[in-house]
Amino acid sequence: MKAVAHTGKDIASLVDIELPKPAPSGRDLLVKVEAVSVNPVDTKRRMIEKKDSSPVVLGWDAAGTVAAVGDQVSLFSEGDPVYYAGDVTRPGSNSEYHLVDERIVGRKPKKLDFAQAAAIPLTAITAWESFFDGLKVTPGKTILIIGGAGGVGSIGIQLAKIAGLEVIATASRPETIAWCRELGAERTLDHRKPLPAQLAAHGRKNVDYIANFSGDLDSYWAAMAEMIAPFGRMVAIVGNKNPLASDVVRAKSVTFSWEFMFTRSRFQTPDMIEQHKLLNQVADWLDAGKLRGTLKETLSPINAANLRKAHAKLESGAMIGKLVLKGWS
Repeated sequence: MKAVAHTGKDIASLVDIELPKPAPSGRDLLVKVEAVSVNPVDTKRRMIEKKDSSPVVLGWDAAGTVAAVGDQVSLFSEGDPVYYAGDVTRPGSNSEYHLVDERIVGRKPKKLDFAQAAAIPLTAITAWESFFDGLKVTPGKTILIIGGAGGVGSIGIQLAKIAGLEVIATASRPETIAWCRELGAERTLDHRKPLPAQLAAHGRKNVDYIANFSGDLDSYWAAMAEMIAPFGRMVAIVGNKNPLASDVVRAKSVTFSWEFMFTRSRFQTPDMIEQHKLLNQVADWLDAGKLRGTLKETLSPINAANLRKAHAKLESGAMIGKLVLKGWS
């Protein structure tokens, strides 16, 4: 089968290769991949120092059709259209065929094509787990989403509205501000300027929840500590690079958590199937029009040349929504 792998840390190391077609066993599905999406995890995994020059397949967002099933599969059958974000401990989805545990796979939304569907899973899982597992949101409260126009922020704004929250999102350019407003954010703050002063200008000193969906925790930490309400909750999707001052957060009895959407698959937790359930719920909402897709750019076909373009766009920091590659040449 065709695949795209990397042998080094730079973008040029992404190359087209041929690999044996895998066979499913146990609870694995063999998926014929029709479309894949790129996420920051792709570029971060590519830049990890490798011990040798053996090719590694990246990719943790995909949509396709079940080509074969393992002997313990009960949730899907051959021919079913599916979408999923995969498992960071296994080979990625940038290949014509891909093995994935059925418990982290959802049915593809009927109203979305494969490209549109591939843009959803990783960001939807991340936002869902951030809100319902980490923040434990309740209706009628206010949330600040840092990184509103990015992949996670784009679906996160919408999920927050479904959860009954008032949404404030950060965005700095006219096009990203407009995008956040279209998705449901009542207000936007410019992340290039001090956030607490802007929040105060909107008549608020604090917010109940903060979801930092940006790639930077350190730079925002002091502002987050200032803006979060006493007994509030905060979540982040990236780690800190330096020690974080905890005095203000501790004094407010704030709960802080990290979200890593690969935790369930990495540790084979007893509730792994929760990702299957939430992806099916997201598919229902997409089909019902309660959620809208976040695909903004498509490249075709899926090959090394286009993945290099996708990684470069992602690393530029100028992404709005999601970028997807579809079809094999």
